[in-house]
Amino acid sequence: MATELSRGNLFEPQLVTDLFNKVTGKSSLAVLSNQTPIPFNGLKEFIFSMDSEIDVVAENGKKSLGGVSVEPMKIVPIKVEYGARISDEFMYASNEEQINILKAFNDGFAKKVAKGLDLMAFHGINPRTGAASTVIGNNHFDAKVEQQVTYTTDTAEDNIESAIEMVQGAENEVNGLVLATEVTSALSKLKANGVRQYPELRFGANPGNLNGLKLEINNTVKNTTSKDVGIAGDFQNAFKWGYAKQIPLEVIQYGDPDNSGKDLKGYNQVYLRAEVYLGWGILDGKAFARLVTA
Repeated sequence: MATELSRGNLFEPQLVTDLFNKVTGKSSLAVLSNQTPIPFNGLKEFIFSMDSEIDVVAENGKKSLGGVSVEPMKIVPIKVEYGARISDEFMYASNEEQINILKAFNDGFAKKVAKGLDLMAFHGINPRTGAASTVIGNNHFDAKVEQQVTYTTDTAEDNIESAIEMVQGAENEVNGLVLATEVTSALSKLKANGVRQYPELRFGANPGNLNGLKLEINNTVKNTTSKDVGIAGDFQNAFKWGYAKQIPLEVIQYGDPDNSGKDLKGYNQVYLRAEVYLGWGILDGKAFARLVTA
């Protein structure tokens, strides 16, 4: 088994499926939007803008120009990785025990990928360092979504309504809402004539919808580099994400692969490293509005 788990092997297909099932359940963007397979060399999406409305034409009447604008957008996957040191007893464990270790690693990796997808696509940061990523560039909500509503705790309900109106005013639909916990906490305390208006949000609950609108509660929408506390918009049609299905898994037995200054052999360890290629794109910035603190 040790020779089979040498450097450069791939995750088993069932582990890949399990990994992204978990990602879809834990990433707000994955929950609210549609996933599409992303090839290694990228995926091109064509954005059509119809310049006019449909035209009524009389019998034998003349047709007029409608007009269309076509703007290609390429979604290019970027590589992210996660690694961890474990005891070198892994190399001598039974097949069943090795599989259990890999499943545990897969569970943790899924959580990190899910959170990382949100942080990268919302804010354009490297999740590990918290700093802006030149690899991501401007391919994130903070850069591409210019429509903003200033949020205050006392007017949380009105602020959300204003954000939705802003998106609808740009002739887009709103089918998803992601809010930070401070916003849902404010809503849970809102009363009218002594009656709580959003009791389903009390005690940190995540009901999955708010007045019929799909809801995700996740603090990944917040970040130290931005003032976001919520985003409303057309997640199903104006945001795409996906991953390349081949996920390399390395079992490294020698050296110092994490640059920690500790040689693996010197500490009786091996290093598990997984890489995944994720891609995403915001097809129309006006299909979203951000709630931001003053």
